[in-house]
Amino acid sequence: MGINKESNIEANLQIGPTDQGMIRLYIEAQGIEIPMDFDPDEAREIADEILAAVAATEARNS
Repeated sequence: MGINKESNIEANLQIGPTDQGMIRLYIEAQGIEIPMDFDPDEAREIADEILAAVAATEARNS
């Protein structure tokens, strides 16, 4: 599945710190649980990518 392909799958996303000093993205969908842990630098890179995608989308929709 590509990034532009729509899906009817519903999922929950939780984001928070772990007791091990990592940042966890926890995805749960249709009986699947995916915990993804990142160190703070990796989490910042992900946050920057999300913000860049927001900016690109806003620029395209203006």
